[in-house]
Amino acid sequence: MAHAENQVTINRPVSDVFSYLLDGANNPRWRPGVLDIQHDAATPAGLGAVYKQGLKGPGGRIDGDYKITRLQPNQLIEFQVIAGPARPTGTYTLEPVGSGTKVSFVLDFQPKGLARLMDGMIGKTMQSEVGYLSNLKTVLESGA
Repeated sequence: MAHAENQVTINRPVSDVFSYLLDGANNPRWRPGVLDIQHDAATPAGLGAVYKQGLKGPGGRIDGDYKITRLQPNQLIEFQVIAGPARPTGTYTLEPVGSGTKVSFVLDFQPKGLARLMDGMIGKTMQSEVGYLSNLKTVLESGA
């Protein structure tokens, strides 16, 4: 199983960070691998929302659509990747720290079948993804 996690403290209120993370349209601003993203209008906002996402892959654009599977306002966002070669689960956990927010980001992937052959590469990609929390901190603290 591939596992990656990271955390960062952002000098912004929990409600601001939560809202920003919940809106998948913000992903290209802090995740450099996101080429395009759009909320599937046939799904609700928040819990159950599906985002159609195109990611940079080894051979060009790959699908990385995901669905919000669990939500606790200002505390937790869980999602499941539902399209693409790897389909990890992800969790953002938020907690207030003074006037800021501690954000923890965890990705887990249980490879099956031929995906087991790509476990190392997928693990490295997941480490990069959780590492982009530093970009999120920069973007939110700059007010962009």
